[in-house]
Amino acid sequence: MTGPLSDLRIVEFSGQGPGPFAGGLLADFGADVIRIDRPAEPLLPPKYDFYNRNKRSIALDLKSPAGHQAALALIAAADVVIEGYRPGVMDKLGLGYDACASANPRIVYGSMTGWGQDGPMAREAGHDINYLALTGALDAIGYPDRPPAPPLNLVADLGGGGMYLAFGILAAVHEARRSGQGQRVDAAMIDGVSHLMSAFTAFTQQGTWTERRAGNIVDGGSPDYGCYETADGKHVAVGAMEPQFYAALLDVLGLDPAAIPDRTDRANWPALKQLFAERFRQRTRAEWEAAMAGRDACFSPVLSIAEAWAHPQMQARGVHAEFDGLLHPAPAPRLSRTPGSLRRATPAPGENSREICADWGLPQALCARLEREAGPPRSAVGTG
Repeated sequence: MTGPLSDLRIVEFSGQGPGPFAGGLLADFGADVIRIDRPAEPLLPPKYDFYNRNKRSIALDLKSPAGHQAALALIAAADVVIEGYRPGVMDKLGLGYDACASANPRIVYGSMTGWGQDGPMAREAGHDINYLALTGALDAIGYPDRPPAPPLNLVADLGGGGMYLAFGILAAVHEARRSGQGQRVDAAMIDGVSHLMSAFTAFTQQGTWTERRAGNIVDGGSPDYGCYETADGKHVAVGAMEPQFYAALLDVLGLDPAAIPDRTDRANWPALKQLFAERFRQRTRAEWEAAMAGRDACFSPVLSIAEAWAHPQMQARGVHAEFDGLLHPAPAPRLSRTPGSLRRATPAPGENSREICADWGLPQALCARLEREAGPPRSAVGTG
């Protein structure tokens, strides 16, 4: 194993979304992440399950005595557990925090939920859009004449969920190596998103943020911060908030600051947005890219996912890398001396069971029982 986290052993119970994403971040930087999968075919062909690259898989039936014993044996040898089930589910399996802490007092037990471990909604189902809705973030995104616009599942699942879980785990591991005691990391998406909303929580109390969508400085309301259609039906994005950048934007657009409405008065924003929209529709996206190059106008083309792969800046940075026959996002962020890496393709459930048993020191008799229960070893052949 290579990377700054190569001395970190993690047991991750299979799931979807933010839990696997957090485990994937840690795996990219060298952590030995063992994913406990159900002994069944995966929902997504492993090749396309990017969150689970760099991990290994063991298939266990957690309701069987052998599967339960193996899970506890892995946890006893681990530094971290990651689970993303509703509160109480792991306790029913005999693998909740208390049981795991009894098996390994140093264990850092990361629990990923939407609503948190407590409160009246703790056991209710939900998805990214629901957690985003409850925090006030969703209501702030979009335009006033349309319903709020879900920003993919980036904000709650990954930003407020997976990222905060990974940070909490690393903080708790750091402390555990000092104290010798583990603890539970209760990562709730409503907590993380609310923390991401810190500035807007402050602005609301200051009185500088309106609840009207697209009526504020960074929500598409201000003429200098938004997207505009070009002559070829494509779009560009501008974020020229500061005076020098705004001046550069006006210069490229061919607008005299003295002859247009003052942007500091919000009452002028609709007229300015209309004026900017008319100007941007006069040229194609490529023509605006050429005109804006090197002008410091906080300008960029709005690219499709596929277009982004080929952009010169993305190419120069190596933002994506060929791996396992597909284009993957490269590990992020960049570490100068011990960077993350792409080492293992996503395994099929149970693909690494035998080697995990050996590497993690599970009793041979138990390994033999697991192998008999699992039947022939699985592989990723034929998964797309």
